[in-house]
Amino acid sequence: MFEKTAVHAEQIFSVVQGNGSLPSLETSIVRSWLRCVEQHRLDPARSHQTQVLESPHLREHQERLDEFLEIARLEASNLYQRIAGSGFAVILTDADGVIVNWIGDISLSTLFEKSGLWLGAVWDEANEGTNGIGTVLIERKALTVHGNEHFRSQHAKLTCSASPIFDPHGQLVAVLDISSVNSQDSKQSQLHTLALAALSTRMIEHGCFLKAFREQRVLRFHQRTELIGRSSEGLLAFDEDGRILATNQSAADQLQRPRAEIVGQPIHSLFTAGLDALLGYDRARPETPWPLRDEAGNRFFSLLHRTERRPVRCPVPRTIEIKPLPLASWSLEALSEADPTMAYNARCAQRVMNKGVNILLTGETGTGKELFTKAIHDASARSGKPFIAVNCAAIPENLIESELFGYKYGAFTGARQEGRRGKIQQANGGTLFLDEIGDMPLPLQSRLLRVLEDKEVLPLGSDVPVPVDLHLISATHRNLRERVAAGAFREDLYYRLNGLELTLPALRDRCDRWLLIRKLLAAESDDASIHITEDAFVALNAYAWPGNIRQLRNVLRTAVALCEDQTIQIEDLPTEISGLTSRGPARDAGTGLGQAERDALLRELDRHGWHITNTASGLGVSRNTLYRKLRKHGIQPREYPTP
Repeated sequence: MFEKTAVHAEQIFSVVQGNGSLPSLETSIVRSWLRCVEQHRLDPARSHQTQVLESPHLREHQERLDEFLEIARLEASNLYQRIAGSGFAVILTDADGVIVNWIGDISLSTLFEKSGLWLGAVWDEANEGTNGIGTVLIERKALTVHGNEHFRSQHAKLTCSASPIFDPHGQLVAVLDISSVNSQDSKQSQLHTLALAALSTRMIEHGCFLKAFREQRVLRFHQRTELIGRSSEGLLAFDEDGRILATNQSAADQLQRPRAEIVGQPIHSLFTAGLDALLGYDRARPETPWPLRDEAGNRFFSLLHRTERRPVRCPVPRTIEIKPLPLASWSLEALSEADPTMAYNARCAQRVMNKGVNILLTGETGTGKELFTKAIHDASARSGKPFIAVNCAAIPENLIESELFGYKYGAFTGARQEGRRGKIQQANGGTLFLDEIGDMPLPLQSRLLRVLEDKEVLPLGSDVPVPVDLHLISATHRNLRERVAAGAFREDLYYRLNGLELTLPALRDRCDRWLLIRKLLAAESDDASIHITEDAFVALNAYAWPGNIRQLRNVLRTAVALCEDQTIQIEDLPTEISGLTSRGPARDAGTGLGQAERDALLRELDRHGWHITNTASGLGVSRNTLYRKLRKHGIQPREYPTP
């Protein structure tokens, strides 16, 4: 290992000092190596601990991106579905190189965390040397940093294909990176990965552009009519006078002009048709692309994007009404309709649930494995048969055998005279859900394997096996591969259980968290409509939820019990979620700086008519940050004037 590190460092210094060269080395990598030596003063052979931000600071970086992350996370999830199982993770960072989103196989999470490619880690070039994220932030173009191209020798096993993401005004705001911590492939093989990263960034930029200018007119155009509506189309946002507000890179490329030269120009300076003609085309053919020519005579096809006009003053609703929804009525589709990972899980489950394929659910504790399993059962051909759930970690070890397999009278002291049917036999014809299967004792694993192979169960104290027909779904938060390697779990049972492995995402990583909050609140509302103030809803949605769905359900159940007039306010939430230390002003609110900040907030709120979105925009912060400041200074929702 030491020898490899020395050779790697010698190779870098040879190139930097001009004493050698590597024919396959890109100039961007050489420039980065030079920066690492001359500007950052880094030593490639020196061991280094990656800087990782604590959770509060990480959330600040995430909140700065705000609406951008809503779009970027969705596209990152879609991208991961295309590369799932390949050993790669999809990573999003902000413009400081801080990892704000990570999507990958949970079985590889430990390896990525050890390598420093984890939430909150800082991967700028000044700290980590040449790497996909940090070097892209400086070079401002898509590139792959593979193996020994990394400046630090400790990163030589990584391969990172990254692409920059620009906002509608051309400012670099983020990086999308596809990384592996132990790739054995050549750099040439990463060309496809790099192309996927670049394509996904274009789609993110496209979605963010349309969202940023959803209240303005946007001209969509391309030389090929079938590409209108795709991420490769040109986009020009303009005001009511026809003056260009922003453009994407595709528009600049097609018009063969720099973006800076286009912005601020009247639209008639770009095309032979003026503003009135464009609006006329749109009224006459609102859904059909119409031809358009630029000053050079090049022909395009174009459409005007539909705008979402809003009143100038449109305050955020004071409360959100939640209609009751029984938890038992949730379908597989309802559990997964708005999150790409969960939608993928649902599609896979639907394909195998009637095929005799055992399903293994993995993920953190509290992610809703039993709820998801019950939805699979209800959607399957066994829906009219029993659904039996067993938590293997909750039953004492001396009782779990009789619980699962049942017993005959006389099998042990205290056995009931009529005996007992075990959970396996009770599930006959239906679905058996074994939660926390990783905690099952080894002797019972052998008996369970025999049941699965022979399709019959032998109760304790009996010589007569009982045939059983069931669909087995098991779940665990443990890494069963590691348990197998440690001798704590039978390998043959693992492969019997793992007909299909599905990972349920943590609540903090789900794109549909806001929708899940509404649904769970509806399920906990005691068959009556309930309301929740928007600041309470925002606090719930912004919280990291280390206990996942289980913790969320407990918090909502308590809030429903505590609230008055069927309305949950932020004071009804735990302080770790609400940010309130008491029902009055925060402890430091009376200090000089604290009082000054509180007074400044009140002035800004008054100036904007207590319109939260406009106030946040005026202060240059996200709405989540503004809500946190209000909670800090004890500015309560009831103080807001009625719109």
